[in-house]
Amino acid sequence: MRLLLILCFFTTTFSLPAQGKMNLRKMEKAFRKAEISYEGDPGAWLLYTQDHILLVLSDEENNRMRIFTPIIEAADASPLQLEKMLRANFHSALDAKYSIHDGFVVSVFTHPLQELSREQLLDAIDQVITLSKTFGTTYSSTELEFGHPEEQQSIKEDSKPNKRT
Repeated sequence: MRLLLILCFFTTTFSLPAQGKMNLRKMEKAFRKAEISYEGDPGAWLLYTQDHILLVLSDEENNRMRIFTPIIEAADASPLQLEKMLRANFHSALDAKYSIHDGFVVSVFTHPLQELSREQLLDAIDQVITLSKTFGTTYSSTELEFGHPEEQQSIKEDSKPNKRT
């Protein structure tokens, strides 16, 4: 019986179809298939979607990619907003995160390029957009909240429009 289980394991493990490694050509194909407008050179694109401009930078040699969009100038973010960004990076900003780049608060997604799937790429675009839209309110990249409910409630209560920030 044990030998049969081992044989089944190796047979199914090695017979699974190999997923192709993500590369710049496959990224462009995913953009086209998802009907996302883009421009730029392979590995450095501007995406135009959902009233947002996203920057996509990919480096095949170092196996990295990054998607980000500016939200506000960092100098305009209050200390409370910056604190909420950091707390959200742990709880409600799942794969996309808040960061500061070149004087701007940005939402950003980073990932190894080759290990990225088409579905992850498209989900990352959605999360970056959602995270930028929820800055100042729920600070979340999806509806899923990961972490302690009390911490999430604190972020939401502090984000109510009538509260001073």
